[in-house]
Amino acid sequence: MWNGNSKLRPSPPVLKPNQMSWHPQYRSSKFRHVYGKAASKENCYDSVPITRSVHDNHFCAVNPHFIAVVTECAGGGAFLVIPLHQTGKLDPHYPKVCGHRGNVLDIKWNPFDDFEIASCSEDATIKIWNIPKQLLTRNLTTYRKELIGHARRVGLVEWHPTTANILFSAGYDYKVMVWNLDTKDSVIAGPVRTINCHQDVILSMSFNTNGSMLATTCKDRKIRIIDPRLGTVLQEASYKGHRANKVLFLGSLKKLLSTGTSRWNNRQMALWDQDNLSVPLTEEDLDGSSGVLFPFFDPDTSMLYIVGKGDGNIRYYEVSTEKPHLTYLTEYRSYNPQKGIGIMPKRGLDVSSCEIFRFYKLITTKSLIEPVSMIVPRRSESYQEDIYPPTAAAQPSLTAHEWLSGMNRGPIMMSLRPGSELLDSQTLPPERPLSNSMIQVSPQPLEPMTQPAEDGDQVHFSLLEEKVPKWATEHQLEEKSWITNGFDVFECPPPKTENELLQMFYRQQEEIRRLRELLIQREVQTKQLELEIKNLRMVLEQF
Repeated sequence: MWNGNSKLRPSPPVLKPNQMSWHPQYRSSKFRHVYGKAASKENCYDSVPITRSVHDNHFCAVNPHFIAVVTECAGGGAFLVIPLHQTGKLDPHYPKVCGHRGNVLDIKWNPFDDFEIASCSEDATIKIWNIPKQLLTRNLTTYRKELIGHARRVGLVEWHPTTANILFSAGYDYKVMVWNLDTKDSVIAGPVRTINCHQDVILSMSFNTNGSMLATTCKDRKIRIIDPRLGTVLQEASYKGHRANKVLFLGSLKKLLSTGTSRWNNRQMALWDQDNLSVPLTEEDLDGSSGVLFPFFDPDTSMLYIVGKGDGNIRYYEVSTEKPHLTYLTEYRSYNPQKGIGIMPKRGLDVSSCEIFRFYKLITTKSLIEPVSMIVPRRSESYQEDIYPPTAAAQPSLTAHEWLSGMNRGPIMMSLRPGSELLDSQTLPPERPLSNSMIQVSPQPLEPMTQPAEDGDQVHFSLLEEKVPKWATEHQLEEKSWITNGFDVFECPPPKTENELLQMFYRQQEEIRRLRELLIQREVQTKQLELEIKNLRMVLEQF
């Protein structure tokens, strides 16, 4: 049909009877509304002399007990170790950890010991420090171990994610060295392995989940996946359209994420298949700024955070195995640019406020360290198990000897539910972690049977009699526990609003979870009684 402009207007497409004419414009996700919340002034760390080094590192390391930050120091390198609860203004004469003859370039806490930290420096050494549990009253200058092997300054250190006492270091001599700290020597004069495949300065290192592969970026802009024990290159990316600066393994997704610049010098991130680094799966230009982009990945929520050096904002995405692999959520905005950044391990988060990630921004313009919490908005005050799956615990799954001999093993898992125990991922399903009350029930019915048989049947019948009041007490507790959070589960008026419906849903989920735990306890106790009865019958038959 001709219109007034003499142009042919295309007719609308004809839909088939079984073809949907509507598609949702948003992606359903429980993390769509995650927001960043900066700590109040009294909960920040003020008057901290943050380093002014131009090295592209985090300069900050955090664990549930301490925050460590590289500082300015005349006549050598030093860093501060501040107890996490000691917020507010820092004493200008606060003790330092100093012992390096050159500037400290990187620090990393031992993931399995909250009181041990590794530091590397321009003096070409790595030092291992034991931090006392009490507050430092003077400068700490005595280190536990010194690692000597690099010919030039050491820019990066990284602990193995599942093995105790294995440390990796990368120096400006183009070498990655593997150190075994499981020795009594205070000075270790050489590494157990040296990786010599790089042709220029190594810019970043990242391990996969079980530590069987090491990804690196180099100043030659190539991404390499290396066998950390053999030092052989498994994969290498020579893609010219993306100059990588930082690289990161994305948990168990079998993917890599790199940040860097495009051929037009725009800041860019790229997603790669770890089995094929020829071409990235997707690329995304962010902006035209010049600061380095630090990527952080949370394998528990599959969320990716991008923090730019010199920026005030933090972008975050959700990563999936299906296209589009990267889904932009939103960004936390601030006027305070960060010089460096630290992150809290998952076991140090506040689960009562639905906190899923926490950053510590180093703001040199204000000499301030500002915590920023990423929070999932939830109305319920109960533990939100859907956003806190089992996470890596502070316990190694391998010894140094086992790993060096060729063994690989995933991390030991733990639940973030308050009061829970470590989970054995091979025997317990991660979807339903056991609480303290369940783990403490251990089937030990045979211990009383080792007593002499002269006491006769009274000893054994007394065991059964002791069980009766216990069962009666638990039965009373069970009857009372149907009333939870101030309402009766079975005699509650129907919800009238959507919020009331959500609250009812979360409460019922919590009640179902509690009943499952109670059922497992009862099963254990039933087996105990069956064993006692069986043993009692055997004793009675002897008489």
